[in-house]
Amino acid sequence: MPIDGKIDCFGDICPVPLIKLERALKTMVPGDSVILVTDHSCVPESVIDRFGSEHISVDSDEVMNGVWEITVTKRIIG
Repeated sequence: MPIDGKIDCFGDICPVPLIKLERALKTMVPGDSVILVTDHSCVPESVIDRFGSEHISVDSDEVMNGVWEITVTKRIIG
């Protein structure tokens, strides 16, 4: 799990944020969340396309002009 539940992807272009998130997801258990922070507009959509599913929820928010926080949560199934 990333330090403090955040993945810093400032300056990273695709697919680097996706790779960092994939690594974090491997260590997460259902109920865990992580926030990916990025300054590239294509990353939120790429994360939703790649990881959004019935087992993983993705919520994206542009917290300031040109900066997104993407919250990814492994859902508890059952």
